[in-house]
Amino acid sequence: MTQQLPWSVATAGERLKTSKERVNSDEPGLKHVFTQTFFAEADEQALKLNHYADSPLCGALVSVKDLFDVKGYVTKAGTAFMADDPPAQADAPPIQNLRDAGAILLGHTNMTELAYSGLGLNPHYGTPENALAPGCIPGGSTAGGAVSVAQGIADIAMGTDTGGSLRIPAAFNGIVGFKPSQSTVSRKGCKALSKSLDSVGPMAKTVAACSIAYKTISNGTNSSGLNVDKEFIIPSNFGMDDLEPPVKSAFEQAELTLKSNGYKVERQTVVSLDALKQLAIWHFASIESRGEYEEAYQTKRHMIDPRIAGPTRMGRADEVSAASYRKTLNLRQKLIHQFRSEMASKILLLPTVPILPPTFESLEDDDEYTRVNLQVLRNTSVGNVMDCCSISLPYTYGEATMGVMLTACANHDLSLLELAAECEGVFCG
Repeated sequence: MTQQLPWSVATAGERLKTSKERVNSDEPGLKHVFTQTFFAEADEQALKLNHYADSPLCGALVSVKDLFDVKGYVTKAGTAFMADDPPAQADAPPIQNLRDAGAILLGHTNMTELAYSGLGLNPHYGTPENALAPGCIPGGSTAGGAVSVAQGIADIAMGTDTGGSLRIPAAFNGIVGFKPSQSTVSRKGCKALSKSLDSVGPMAKTVAACSIAYKTISNGTNSSGLNVDKEFIIPSNFGMDDLEPPVKSAFEQAELTLKSNGYKVERQTVVSLDALKQLAIWHFASIESRGEYEEAYQTKRHMIDPRIAGPTRMGRADEVSAASYRKTLNLRQKLIHQFRSEMASKILLLPTVPILPPTFESLEDDDEYTRVNLQVLRNTSVGNVMDCCSISLPYTYGEATMGVMLTACANHDLSLLELAAECEGVFCG
């Protein structure tokens, strides 16, 4: 990871000024990226950077998903019903770690309400436009975070990933998204969607920047030191059967590029992924979101996005008995052990998302919205359900930019980041 990082103590003030001016302008590509900004406090942080000059993160501009507590600001989680909540009394631990490392916090970024979708649409605060494809969705749920990085406003975006919410918008906007092993980064002070599946992680333009951010937010105490094998498995029985032609062509070219650079890449059946198809993954977000927000669901449902509160998401929890949910939890644990036994230290290689970002217009129909949402979440959700670490790398072939996703079993985070940096170099070479 020898890339020159874009931030420094010397340039932080001027770069912050430029970002502020762009956000405060009428620049179309930045509309709806932030739900609120921390600019006055950011100016103060920029004046104190010499205190943190030894930190590799010092001077980095960081956007924060509107799920994380930032001291003095209301955490709205993309909702209207939390908009008048009291301001947070303290930073969430990962945010405090970033602040203590000399990062400059820019503001809360827009997101799908309660993080409950992979598409990024928000009816309350608007939806930011895709940075690569005007008129198209950004992906979600960390929508504003991805666009803030892709548009050059932030160096790093802090977000969460329950079924792909870092990696999907990263793939759609041509940046890197890293979902760490769940246990390695604190989720305290972060609004939950599914405590079973939520992970906290970064997005950035490079693997190097994501790696520095991860080492900072995990506080250097994570047990993520297991080594991966430089051996890739493309499952022949999962995630490859409905690729849009540009995504299919780009992924095949990425596969050839890895092989031509000496990496072992095999296509084979991954038995545990067949079993995964029998798991009711929707149970986790539906039931557990109700556990977090039941009072609002019962008393303020009219304030919640109908696509989130409706019968296919939060409302669907009413269909599930306690015994059925317990069976789902038990089956998930069985699948985790099966996947680990089968994959060991090998890397699962898939397109992050099987399609290019769709247009806003194409998702106006609720049934199409639901279909596309399930489609974009399918490949990424493997990393959450199977308790993995996973990273999406941008790859451009022809006129299409898509995501190539590397997924490893839990606690291989640092080694996966090292391998991802190698692949990044190969893809850009």
